[in-house]
Amino acid sequence: MTRSPSPQLSLALLLAVSLLVGWRPLVHTFALALRDDAYTHILLILPISAALIFLEWHSLQPMVAANVRIGSSILAMAVLVAGFGRAWSSISSDVQLSLAMLGLVIWWIGAFVLCFGTRVSRGLLFPLCFLFGVVPLPQVLLNELVHLLQQGSAWTASALFAAIGVPVAQDGFLLTIPGLTVEVAKECSSIRSSSMLLVTTMVLAQLLLRSPWRKALVIALAVPLSVAKNGLRIFTIALLGTRVDPGYLTGRFHHEGGIVFFMIALLGVFVLLWILRRGEDLSQDLTLGDKAVEANAHRHPC
Repeated sequence: MTRSPSPQLSLALLLAVSLLVGWRPLVHTFALALRDDAYTHILLILPISAALIFLEWHSLQPMVAANVRIGSSILAMAVLVAGFGRAWSSISSDVQLSLAMLGLVIWWIGAFVLCFGTRVSRGLLFPLCFLFGVVPLPQVLLNELVHLLQQGSAWTASALFAAIGVPVAQDGFLLTIPGLTVEVAKECSSIRSSSMLLVTTMVLAQLLLRSPWRKALVIALAVPLSVAKNGLRIFTIALLGTRVDPGYLTGRFHHEGGIVFFMIALLGVFVLLWILRRGEDLSQDLTLGDKAVEANAHRHPC
């Protein structure tokens, strides 16, 4: 009697097929992540997803049950997405790359569902969906995102100047204060640190919080926190350059000081996580207390 291959071997074969067919977009994506700051976070996605799956695997392993029907449907969807990107030759190369990577990620998820089943996949929903982070945004979407970060950063810096009584005039991305005019250029949008902050927040929320709405809340708050961080950086450098030393406008702190403001924003994320985690613990304690009171009432009726 022929034994069917193990789920792990089946997954390895399906992943090997995906790499054999999709190695080119995968190589292009990692090359893009290495040369363009806006895509650096892509380098973190696969290791983090693998680590999160490994952490949960022991408890989910007894629930392994292959689901060929749903898994095959997802695999077929992956083929359609990738095929659409190849067939539509009129679209730009960056959109083609995005579609190819999207098809590749859908294939990986479909292979996982086919080999291990829906119960295990639901238990690993976050790390599986996290894989979509390796899909590079097309340039048109990235430009819109950078534009929004520029607007938010300029508005935040302007508000900070006004809050401490520094006269400020804003004209689009130009901020004028006494002795200095600052342009919030694309480089000032801090797209790299913003994407890193978002990825870090998502992982910390998954590890430290249980409630889905609390996870969603802290991830949503990471976006304005990142904008505020960018505005604080512009405000601080401009203030130091006009009040302390003009060298701050072009010096090392200007070019390499982003880590300081990233850590400030990350500290804000930890504070939010601590508050929400305490709320979860208090809610759980109240629930357990109510159950204990109810149990005692049943044992000792009036």
